[in-house]
Amino acid sequence: MRLAESSSNRVIPSTNVRSYFQESVTAAMANQRIDAAEETVGYVVELLTAYTRAEELFEQTPDGPALRPLANFYADAVEAPTLEHRQRALKRLGDVALFISGVFSDSLNRRLVDVDYYVAMGGSAYSCLSGSVPSSPRGRVFGSIYRELASKFQGFVDVLGEISEGVRPGSETDVLRLYEVWLRTGSQRAANRLKRLGIHPVEGCVSRASH
Repeated sequence: MRLAESSSNRVIPSTNVRSYFQESVTAAMANQRIDAAEETVGYVVELLTAYTRAEELFEQTPDGPALRPLANFYADAVEAPTLEHRQRALKRLGDVALFISGVFSDSLNRRLVDVDYYVAMGGSAYSCLSGSVPSSPRGRVFGSIYRELASKFQGFVDVLGEISEGVRPGSETDVLRLYEVWLRTGSQRAANRLKRLGIHPVEGCVSRASH
């Protein structure tokens, strides 16, 4: 998938990016009713701060900046020569999946893979990563972070989506797209937005795909 480099450069119109994201993540989590440990919130804030720099998210290709497919990150993890390389690939997979599915979910519309694929891949990556960290004090902290990200992946996607909407005012609401996202992922944020538009999703109709 290819995204315009300028998109990431326009995300945050703030000189103090980390502080902006700290406030934004805290507010969005309250709105989405997502509870998480302070360390997990800090991880998400650092992720958003890092990925506002295009060079952290995109890779240079002969055709310009591009984002590697998630399947490539997964292959890196499977074929990793060492545990350290495997952990690095899984972290990159989880981080990219979370960022893209939260901030650029609209760009996934009508592609070969949709937001549910990113949710499934990202959650699985964090889950695998949580079980491979060392038993040191630092390892236990990150293991807890990755477990919480895995178990609340969709919730954090909703948090990032709310933040993204806040910095992209005036975007059109695609009702069918909202319904599709809710149907595929069970996103509470999508359900709430549908309800505000007068559409009430029926519980029990959510279809979670596995990839």
